[in-house]
Amino acid sequence: MRIVTITHPGGPGVLQVRDLPDPRPERPDDVVVSVAAAGVNRADLLQREGRYPPPPGAPDWPGLEVSGEVVTAGPDAGFRPGDRVAALLDGGGYADLVRVPAALVLPAPDGVPLVDAAALPEAACTVWATLVGSARLRAGETVLVHGGSGGIGTTAIQVARALGARVVATAGGPERAARCAALGADVVVDHRSEDFVAAVREATDGRGADVVLDVVGAAYLERNLAALATGGRLEVIGLQKGRRAELDLAALMAARASVHGATLRARPAAEKAEIVAAVGEHVWPMVADGRVRPVVHDRVPLAEAARAHEALESGEVFGKLLLVP
Repeated sequence: MRIVTITHPGGPGVLQVRDLPDPRPERPDDVVVSVAAAGVNRADLLQREGRYPPPPGAPDWPGLEVSGEVVTAGPDAGFRPGDRVAALLDGGGYADLVRVPAALVLPAPDGVPLVDAAALPEAACTVWATLVGSARLRAGETVLVHGGSGGIGTTAIQVARALGARVVATAGGPERAARCAALGADVVVDHRSEDFVAAVREATDGRGADVVLDVVGAAYLERNLAALATGGRLEVIGLQKGRRAELDLAALMAARASVHGATLRARPAAEKAEIVAAVGEHVWPMVADGRVRPVVHDRVPLAEAARAHEALESGEVFGKLLLVP
């Protein structure tokens, strides 16, 4: 099989195609999938730069999610050759074939082309684990989604809306803001020209957001706290603009607010399996009935992974990029 490997830490040019032996099931619950498409995520860019190593035992080439067809499976996997699936990975998705434990595999959702299903596992699992699992977002609450035009953001807008929450999203520029509104955001803030704290306060009659989902990091910490309602929950899942900031603990205490940080890839296998199962139970029906859909910016040949990374780094991608073997 072909893989796209990282020859050494650096820019997109360090991604190179090489051949490896085809994987086979090693454990009774292993599934080997012929990849229809692999999602491209910011975590892949960080891994390429040497700043996000794979967890122990994972392949050392990137790729956190795929869709495809089962080629072979262990006797305890519960899948058969020919099954159409989508899977969450510890790594290794940039390939023709992947081996993955069955607990991280779901039947491909109904109503979605198999290639496009690769845009869902990582974003859906991240969104469910944070908005619902730790932030406990409920119907009638207001959530502020930063980076509404990204892979996580486009999914978060739709899932939050399907849960009955009111959604405020940030995006860069009027065109991207309009597309976030079309996905279901009730209010969209152009972060290039508008103050999201003021917009959230205005949209909530001064109350603030119950939940903030943040991919930006340090640069937004102070303003995120100012945007929270009393008892609000800030979920930090990205560090695009810094990892260190000063927090006014008195303001945090006065608001009876909480700050929670989370990643998905480094969680224990059993915890990830629980998240995947919850996504299958709760999010997949939203996909099947059209309330949630994958938002795919482009489909790029696997051998052109460097071009996909360049596109994602440019900031012009809306939704997800997919690599197609």
